[in-house]
Amino acid sequence: MESTEANSVSDTVIINVSNSHNDTVSFERKYSRSLKIYELKHKLETITGGSAGTMKLELYSGTRLVSKLDDDNQSLLNYPIEDGMRIHVIDNFQFLQENVAKFELSQEEYDKKADSLRSFLRKNNLGKYNAEEMAKLEEERKLQEEEDRKKLEETAVGARCRVTTKGQPTRLGTIMYKGPLENKPGPFFGVKFDEPLGVNDGSMNGKRYFECGPKYGSFVAPKAVEVGDFPPEEFSLDDEL
Repeated sequence: MESTEANSVSDTVIINVSNSHNDTVSFERKYSRSLKIYELKHKLETITGGSAGTMKLELYSGTRLVSKLDDDNQSLLNYPIEDGMRIHVIDNFQFLQENVAKFELSQEEYDKKADSLRSFLRKNNLGKYNAEEMAKLEEERKLQEEEDRKKLEETAVGARCRVTTKGQPTRLGTIMYKGPLENKPGPFFGVKFDEPLGVNDGSMNGKRYFECGPKYGSFVAPKAVEVGDFPPEEFSLDDEL
């Protein structure tokens, strides 16, 4: 799966881990988003007792399946993973050994712990336990969704644009696609950049959305795209030293 781009992505993500062997959960595991899926599987061996060679991973938000983490060579950055989501490990667990650290707590047991992060957040009305804050975040999310919808409706394929994303230089390009992507939440713009500063060739996961050369294409969140009169930059050998 080729990558899409977001505006602000933390270097780490905190997730919960469940498994197909029983109904227990390992809570609030912190991992680097740069981990390859095969590297993550090896780390999950010590939690689940499964085998990295046979396990399959699914990403859930609550009970909703968000994506299958099915490309061992891709990193977590390439998937729409967010703090609080759950990775479900599917395996036959024949690799279980006596010395393997298994899932520590059930959800009920975890809720009873007084020294857990969840207990701290609940006691101090922080994070998801702050109703006012959560209502504000939900309102901001709805406003962003509405802004994204309007921008997609008002933007024509073929329009020039400027893309600004975290960790990347400001890039100029042309809108080549607008709409949803398979197994990705939210709409995207498909952009063909003027220079090879993208991450794909206009295709993702075997499906082509537009035509461009390798590394000239990216799928970008609407909020990272500014549509306007941005003519292609002209480069001269006289400008090089």
